[in-house]
This record gives sequence, C-alpha cells and structure tokens, in this order.
Amino acid sequence: MIGASVVSVQLGAAIAASLFDRVGAPGTVLLRQGFAAAVLLAIARPRLSGRDPKDWLVVCAFGLVLATMNVCFYEAVDRLPLGVAVTIELFGPLGLAAGLSRTARELAYVALAAVGVVLLGGATHHLDGIGVVFALCAALGWATYILLSRHTGRRFDGVDGLALAMAVATIAVAPLGIATGGERLLEPGALVTGLAVAMLSAAIPFTLELHALRMVGPRAFGVIMSTSPAVAATLGWLVLAEPLHGTQAMAICCVVLASAGAALAADVSR
Repeated sequence: MIGASVVSVQLGAAIAASLFDRVGAPGTVLLRQGFAAAVLLAIARPRLSGRDPKDWLVVCAFGLVLATMNVCFYEAVDRLPLGVAVTIELFGPLGLAAGLSRTARELAYVALAAVGVVLLGGATHHLDGIGVVFALCAALGWATYILLSRHTGRRFDGVDGLALAMAVATIAVAPLGIATGGERLLEPGALVTGLAVAMLSAAIPFTLELHALRMVGPRAFGVIMSTSPAVAATLGWLVLAEPLHGTQAMAICCVVLASAGAALAADVSR
C-alpha cells in the first residue's frame, strides 16, 4: 500500500504536467487543492465552533505552506524533469534531518545526500535555473510542512486539521490560479484532469498510507517513501518521455539511499 501510494502521488504529478499549458501551474494547484479539500472536508466534517484562536493560526499557517509548496513544486515540474524536481524537493526533509542529527550514522547519510547535491549541481547546466530555484523553495516548504503537520496533529483530531488547511490553501492560491487559468479552469477536460490529479495526489495516497501505518512501523514507511525520486524519474520517462542524464541518475540514487538510511537511523535511534 505504501508503494502504491508513492506511485499514485508521482503519477498524479506526471498527469498534472498535462494541465500546465492549459491553466498554468497555479491553476493546476487550484484544481488539485480545491477537489482534495472538498473530498477531505466531506470525509472529516471538522468541527468549526469552539476552536482556540491558536488552532486557527496553526491551520492558516499550514494552509499557506501547502499552497506555496505545491505552487513551487508544480512550477519546478513545468521546467525540470519530474525525477529531478522530486529529488531536489527531498532535500527539504533531508535538511531537516541534518539539523536534528545526533549520531555519526545519521551524519553519514546526510553526507551521502550532499554527494547527491554535488552531482546534481554538476548537472545544472542541463537544467533550468528558475526550475531549480522553485524546487528548492518547494523543499523548504516540505520541511516546514513536516514541522507544522506535527503541531496540527496535536491540536486536531484525525484529518480535521489537514482538511481545514486544504481549504485555506485553496483560498490562498485561488487569485493566482484564476489569473493564470481563467475560464479554462471550468472546461470539462481541465476539471476531469484536475479531479484525477487531486485523487491521485491526495485522496488515494492518504487513504493507503493511513491503513498501511496501522500495519507497518515508521522505518518501513520511511524507507519505501524514500524511493519517490526514482519512481518519479521512471514515470517521467514513461508518461512524459523525459530523458534522464547519467549524472542526474547517480544523484537520484544517492539521495534515495540517503533518505532510506536516514529513515532507518531515525527508527533505530528511538
């Protein structure tokens, strides 16, 4: 189920790329966030009354980070091969792990990730510089997302906080999404594709991960999720016909191994 979740998320990203020429990356994010928010709100039916003002502050911050992270990621995917964009985005949680590292083993995995950074840096003359910047912003957003998701989880039951944050993200990205997509957002083809992206990138993987985490520990979960860049590169090749240079492939392998090792080390350290 975890493996299927990884494939679902990256397939959703690959399909989302087909919308960029029609509604732009922000418009694609608006469709994805809007449909995902509607599904999660219908499932969770979160309580709105009687909330502490700090709860709403956390939800609003979480939603703004979600909107920014997704817009930056899709802008990166519009300019970079999918596997490379996902690899750079993974530097966010790896950087967070580096900041929290306490053992030599954990630092060794961070060093391996640094090798991946150097290799990817050597291949940047093949890459769009603006796309790299967007991917790095998405990486920063992912690290912030991890920290905020913990705060949200402490203040809300189940998926209530995530559902509300999705709604905030939809409202936040709406002006930019409407500006880039306009009336084309309402075209049947765009709506159907947007719904598919929302289901593949949010509803389906969330459901799979929720059930999987009841049966496996965080170590297995983290290791399998670490394959995301490799899965993204494969789907980018299959779905989008994106080539992958040898140096980029080596960088992806280093980051995948570092991420998997960090997940193992983190589990052992507990």
